Amino acid sequence: MTASVISVTSAQAEGGLRCEPGETYIMNVMVSGHPYWVPVYQGFKQAAEAFGCETVFSGTPDYDITKQIASFEQDMVKQPAGILVHPMQSDPFIEPIDRAIDNGTEVATFAADSPKSKRTAYITSDNLAEAKFAAEEIVSQIGDSAEFAVLENPGQSNHDLRVTALLTYMEKHYPNMKLVGRQATNQDSTAAYRATASILQANPNLGALWIPEAGSAEGAVAAILEAKADVLVMHADITPTTLEHIKAGNIHMALNPNQAMQGFMGFMSTFLAAHSEVFEPFNDYKVSGYNPMQIPFVDNGFSVITKENADSFDLNVYMDGRDPS
Repeated sequence: MTASVISVTSAQAEGGLRCEPGETYIMNVMVSGHPYWVPVYQGFKQAAEAFGCETVFSGTPDYDITKQIASFEQDMVKQPAGILVHPMQSDPFIEPIDRAIDNGTEVATFAADSPKSKRTAYITSDNLAEAKFAAEEIVSQIGDSAEFAVLENPGQSNHDLRVTALLTYMEKHYPNMKLVGRQATNQDSTAAYRATASILQANPNLGALWIPEAGSAEGAVAAILEAKADVLVMHADITPTTLEHIKAGNIHMALNPNQAMQGFMGFMSTFLAAHSEVFEPFNDYKVSGYNPMQIPFVDNGFSVITKENADSFDLNVYMDGRDPS
C-alpha cells in the first residue's frame, strides 16, 4: 500500500463514525400506532444515541400506500441523512426511494422490502425459516394428514412470503396435509373474524390456522373461541392482545422478529450507507457510481413465543422507564 493511500485512509478513520450536530435519521412506517413498531424504534434510537445522532419516528396512521408515500415525501423535504422505511408495498416505493437516494438521503428497508429500488440494505427476520418452523410445528401437533387454513395480507412482501413458503413447504414435505381455506384479511381483525368463521363453518374438521401477522390473529381467535372449535392457531408478530391469548392457551405460539435488533441493525445499515467514505472497498464503486455500502440482507432473527415465556414479551414491562418518542 502506498503512503498516499495510507494517509487518506487514516484521515477518514480519524473522523470516526459519528454524526455531525443535527444529523438526523428517520424511521418511516404505515399504521404508525401499531405496537410492533415500538421496540423497533427503541432499537433504532439506541443505536443512534451511541453515535450522537438525532432520530424521528414518522409515517401514517393508516394502512394506505398513498398516505405512506406522502409521509415519506414529507420526510425527504427535511433532508435527513437517512431513512429506514417499512414499505407497505414494494413497487410503489421504487421511485420515491430512488429519488431520495439521488438527492443525498440514504435509504434502507426493514421487515418488508422494495428490492428493485436503490435501497442499500434490507433488515428482516428470515421469513422462509419462519414458514418452515410453523409448518413443522403444525404437523408435530396435529399430524401430517389434517386440514389447515391460512389468512394472508397480499402485497406486503414479508407477509406474502410467510404464507407462500408455508404452502410450498407443506406441498413438498407433507402432501397429505389439506389446505381448506385461504382468505385475504389484510391485517383487519374484523375481516379475519368473518373469514375464520366462514372457514370453520365450511370445514368443521379444521385442525390448524397459520396467520402471517398479529392483527388478523386477534379476529381469528375470537371466531374460534366463539365457535368453541379445537383449532391450533399460530401467527407471526405479536400484539398485547395476542400475547394475552398465548398466556391463556388460546393461541399455540407466535413467531416474533427480534424487533429491537431489527431497529438497531436498521439504523446501523442506514448510518453506514451515509458514512461510506470511511472505508475503501475493493470493487468498482467509483466508476459505477453506486454506494459501496450494500447489504442485501441482514437476518435479525426471530423468537418463539409460548405460554411459558410470554411474560418476557410484555411491551409495558419493556417500555417501563423508556422514552417512547
